[in-house]
Amino acid sequence: MIGILIVDDHSIFRSGLRADLGDAIDVVGEAADVDSAVAQIATLEPEVVLLDVHLPGGAGGGGAEVIRRSAALLDRVRFLALSVSDSAEDVVGVIRAGARGYITKGSSGAEVSAAVASVAGGDAVFSPRLAGFVLDAFGAVAGEQAVADDELDRLSAREREVMRLIARGYAYKEVAADLYISIKTVETHVSAVLRKLQLSSRHELTAWALERKLL
Repeated sequence: MIGILIVDDHSIFRSGLRADLGDAIDVVGEAADVDSAVAQIATLEPEVVLLDVHLPGGAGGGGAEVIRRSAALLDRVRFLALSVSDSAEDVVGVIRAGARGYITKGSSGAEVSAAVASVAGGDAVFSPRLAGFVLDAFGAVAGEQAVADDELDRLSAREREVMRLIARGYAYKEVAADLYISIKTVETHVSAVLRKLQLSSRHELTAWALERKLL
């Protein structure tokens, strides 16, 4: 039996999913928001956490925030995103946080069960239509490494940290909490980064970082 925690803010979806999962899946708990999910993960330590990307509560980071706040357990608990969203920002954000897979809610109960088993066994699992995007977004080419260029050298070490988090879609308050600095300091660093890189928005920053495989 594989013990899982279902994290989704819709009770009807949680009930339906629980009923559709295979006999080898043991639902040890449910959670409807970021804070309760983090608490239950720490208490129950399920083998797999099946979680939505968009969740209420916490600092507004949704499923990615749940994973980051549970980082100390990543060697024992696997995370599998299950969402209606197939947007680049959502997929990249939750995988960067530490999820081992991402499947869409159009998947059948059998498909979800198989994905849970694969993730529990240490494999990465993605819905077919997302697999190609994930490979492209993460530069999954043998031997490919992110290489800093002259533009990156213009930034200080702290500005690079802020740049990467902002480019990954973190909110200012999430960056502040992650780096233990004030929101005002984050704003100052972001302004400096955009000025030095000659960019006009965080969307352009994300595109710039992806292009250079810095995320």
